[in-house]
Amino acid sequence: MPFSVNGILCTLALLVLWRAEELAEACSCAPVHPQQAFCNADVVIRAKVVGEREVNSGNDVYGNPIKRIQYEIKQIKMFKGPTRDIEAVFTAPMSAVCGVTLDVDGKKEYLISGKAEADGSMHVTLCDYIMLWDSLSNTQKKGLSQRYEMGCECKIVRCPTLPCEISAPEECLWTDLMIEKQVHGRQANHYACVKRSDGSCSWYRGIASPKKEFLDTDNP
Repeated sequence: MPFSVNGILCTLALLVLWRAEELAEACSCAPVHPQQAFCNADVVIRAKVVGEREVNSGNDVYGNPIKRIQYEIKQIKMFKGPTRDIEAVFTAPMSAVCGVTLDVDGKKEYLISGKAEADGSMHVTLCDYIMLWDSLSNTQKKGLSQRYEMGCECKIVRCPTLPCEISAPEECLWTDLMIEKQVHGRQANHYACVKRSDGSCSWYRGIASPKKEFLDTDNP
């Protein structure tokens, strides 16, 4: 049966559109509280990005080279991770597959969280918590040093609809998206979910470390 040229072109056009839509939807990340992002990450650093280049990282199953972006960084502080300094961060080459774009002029400082790979390198995606350092609140900066780690045994639960409530004492209810309609709301910017002496968890606000009275109180 002869094929219509128009039919073939229409089929190709549909395949291209389908593939473009697939790529556009390939990277999808659920919002997380900064503390949850800290606890989920293998490495959390403060750094400047001073260089960028494309590198090969092996081949796929078809023998095609796998490209990645290598960002050369100058580490300022390690909040979580190995004892050695991180000198480079790797990411996918495009946002459709969760690649991250960073400013490489060396002037901006970033908070970068990501995963440690088997060879000891650091890999980041759009789903990791990456922010300009100057955009963080004082509470968030303090949380990185100690507060967030105190609550890594706690579970921050996102409120999907109102009314919502916790289902276990070790949970903290995160309502920024529901009440303020934004990820970077009051709880994200100014609160940490802290484990208390009875094993339960509760939101704590403040730059100073929680006092014993807060940790021992039965009801927050």
